[in-house]
Amino acid sequence: MYELVQAAGNSYYIECPAKIGVVVTGENEVSLIDSGSDKDAGRKVRQILDGKGWKLKAIYNTHSNADHIGGNSYLQKQTGCRIFAPGIECCFTRYPLLEPSFLYGGFPSGDLRHKFLMAKESDAEPLSDDVLPDGMSMIPLPGHFFDMAGFRTSDDVVYLADCLSSMETLGKYGVTFIYDVRAYLETLKMVKNMEARLFVPFHAAATDDITGLAEANIAKVNEIAERICLICGEPVSSDEVIRMIFREYGLGMNMQQYVLVGSTVRSYLSYLRDSGQLEIAADDSMILWHRI
Repeated sequence: MYELVQAAGNSYYIECPAKIGVVVTGENEVSLIDSGSDKDAGRKVRQILDGKGWKLKAIYNTHSNADHIGGNSYLQKQTGCRIFAPGIECCFTRYPLLEPSFLYGGFPSGDLRHKFLMAKESDAEPLSDDVLPDGMSMIPLPGHFFDMAGFRTSDDVVYLADCLSSMETLGKYGVTFIYDVRAYLETLKMVKNMEARLFVPFHAAATDDITGLAEANIAKVNEIAERICLICGEPVSSDEVIRMIFREYGLGMNMQQYVLVGSTVRSYLSYLRDSGQLEIAADDSMILWHRI
């Protein structure tokens, strides 16, 4: 599956489970946007670069989810490349145990300490505009994760990281991971109005028109928020809301799904509470949520 695709000019991406951007930044010199899910992904990326005679100078991580930084450690050890990550994402990239710990809300059991949620450590540095190659700019895309960012290249190609899910994913799973629902909606509205030669979402097909997909993602967020409000017609606990969302969207329960969907549902509850749609009350040693 790891196929190199030219987006435009010096801007490429590798077609794989979580797309990886490749930008030619000098004579036989490239930078990556993310690095794939693990050592094997990193090895396949290096084979592609070696096949083109390209030397890896830097990796610019959009955010610190394991499927986007999993190749960092291998590639950094093999090439000596520098790694940059935005804001809080830099801390998570340097200390990957933070991701499963954050998702679980405590020390994660072994069920969660695996490569899908916890990448290998890499020596990341803070990402800022002054460390980017000429002609490349950073685009803040908060919401899916803490300080996620995308990039626009001089070829007018925009790499959108995980701020959009594909239509297939929205239809199959319904609930996709979101850290900050308000920020996510604001990001989607901003992206909806963007123009570019080509957009490269990392979990959806590249396209020259992002409007329809952005609108579909916005509609799905609003649908889930409305469902949670309905569930909270009577006072219910967070775990009961999570259970009902699993049932209504036909999701399979395991520890990984529990923390990913559970964290997302709790983010929706916070969003609805902060926007004045839900109230909380303490009853029988439980926090209960109910619609206003």
